[in-house]
Order: sequence, then structure tokens, then C-alpha cells
Amino acid sequence: MKRYLNTLFVTTQGSYLAKEGQAVVVKVEGETRLRLPIHTIGGIVCFGQVSCSPFLMGFCGENNVAISFLTENGRFLARVQGPVSGNVLLRREQYRRADDPAVSAEVARAVITGKVANCRTALQRGLRDHPDVPGADDLRRAVTRLGGIMQQCKSTLPLEDLRGTEGDAARVYFSAFDHLITAQKEQFYFRGRSRRPPLDNINALLSFLYTLLVHDVSAALESVGLDPAVGYLHRDRPGRPSLALDIMEEFRPVLADRLVLSLINLRQINAGGFKEAETGAIRMNDATRKQVLVAYQERKKDQLEHPFLKERVTVGLLPHIQAQLLARFLRGDLDGYPPFLWR
Repeated sequence: MKRYLNTLFVTTQGSYLAKEGQAVVVKVEGETRLRLPIHTIGGIVCFGQVSCSPFLMGFCGENNVAISFLTENGRFLARVQGPVSGNVLLRREQYRRADDPAVSAEVARAVITGKVANCRTALQRGLRDHPDVPGADDLRRAVTRLGGIMQQCKSTLPLEDLRGTEGDAARVYFSAFDHLITAQKEQFYFRGRSRRPPLDNINALLSFLYTLLVHDVSAALESVGLDPAVGYLHRDRPGRPSLALDIMEEFRPVLADRLVLSLINLRQINAGGFKEAETGAIRMNDATRKQVLVAYQERKKDQLEHPFLKERVTVGLLPHIQAQLLARFLRGDLDGYPPFLWR
């Protein structure tokens, strides 16, 4: 049983979750719509106006099932979980390393290398799939510049310089991202990242999938005994899962960006699934959000060869494998943290 395939997403507004025996039930207007035994659930994610009984929260805490609450638009609000388990010695080592600028830079360098390499691969795949796409020259230039940034990452740079390098790579990557969109260009276009709130359809999709990815990476880190809040590239900030944000950098192009492009270019979603709020924020309707969730879960069932393990694994297992590799590095079993490199 793998947790990544056992997350319950509740998107129907007005839903109420309760405990009945050894099961979680989802009710809408008093009618039971779903019943799941607790041992089949690894986590619950609630979007918008979804409430839970106190008895269910306690029940989930006892069974190590975390409940996350997000806005309807996908912004993280809170997470309810039981006692934190894990190796206290591993966490103490994690905290000591986070206070060491040299070690923080070492881990950050690995994470940034993985992110830049995977962004470069995403652009190369776009060129391979559509070699004559308008903007192909811009894509090639971005691929070349990202290759140069990867070479910079091999140098021993202080943490602040590495952060600057990561920012440069993000600007280069997103400057070419719009060229990867080959269908529905009038409704789906990218002019740059807008986060809080997302101001166009693409940013609404990216923010939503990044939120799901943070949830999955946080759960993976906790499952090996690491603290998702204490990172190396992202520094401590109250309420921010800094280590989860570190590790998810490697997966953004693989699990989120590529999925957004597929959904649009294959016309699996359309502009009718998005609406603009009075604040200017763009939100997905329930049907589109469910389509994206299903596609995300299906994507996690795909298989690929892990570059470090040299074994075929499901995509959804990648955050768990990287969490284990980071824990092994912190324990001293590995000389360095090997980032995930997409082929």
C-alpha cells in the first residue's frame, strides 16, 4: 500500500466528513456520498467549504492520517495531524545541518541543480515534440542558458549566490514557457508568474498543482522522520514548509508544469472551467478542479527509471524516494544528496 495513491480529495462544497465505526464518511446535505475504511487512506485534502467532525480529526490523528485544509482556489490554510513520529536523532541532525551555512549551500546546490536540469529537459521535450513551434529559437536559447546555469551550479558558491542563480534559472525558464503552449492560445497564455492571487488560467493551474505537490512532499518527508518546516534553500518562516519547498523544486517541471501543458495542449480542459472573482483572482470550477485532480493522480501512476536507484518506480513514489535519500545523507550514509534528474 502506498500513501501517494490513497489521498482523499474532497472538492464538493458543503461536504461534511465524519467518523462511523472504523470508516470515514463524506456527507452532502445529510446524504452519505462516500465511505472509506481508515486503513485505506493516507491523507485527506479538503478544498473550500468542507468541514470535519472533531471525532474524525481525533480518529485520523490516532491512525496517522493528516487532514489538510485549502481554499477553494488551492491555497494551503492548515494541517491537522496526530503526534509526530520519527527518529529524533535524524531531526536533530537536520536542524544542526540547517544551521551550518556550508551544508545548507551543499544541499541547496543539489536541489537547484535538479530543478535547472529538469526545467531544461522540459524545454527540450517541448522542442522535440514540436520542432517547428513559433518561438522555437527562444526555446533553444533558453535551453542553452539553462545549460550554462547548470555549469555555474557545479562551483562552490555561498547560499545567497545560489539563490540568485536559482532566480536567474526560473526567469529564463518561464520566459520561454509560453512557447510550450500549442493549443487554445487565446484563452491559455503565460506572461509571468502571479501567485496570490493567480491572475490568469495558467497561473491558476500552476498554483493549484504546486499546492498539491507541497502536500505530497510534506507527507513524504514526515514519513521518514524529517521536519518539513526546516529547509536549506528556503529558510525558516512560521507556517512555511521550507524543506518541502526545497525538495519540490526538483518536481515542479516533472509533476506540475508538464501536466499543465498536457491538459491544455490535448484540450482536456478549456477556458469555460475558469472564472474571474471580484478581486481579479482566477478560479477553477468544481468540474475542472476534479479533472485536474484525476489527471494528477493518474500521472503519479506512470513509471520511469530513477536515475540514482536505476530501478523503475511510479512517479508518485518519487517524493518518498527523495525523502529517503535526503535522510540517508543527513545520517551520513551518503556523501551527498542526489537530486532527481528527469531523463
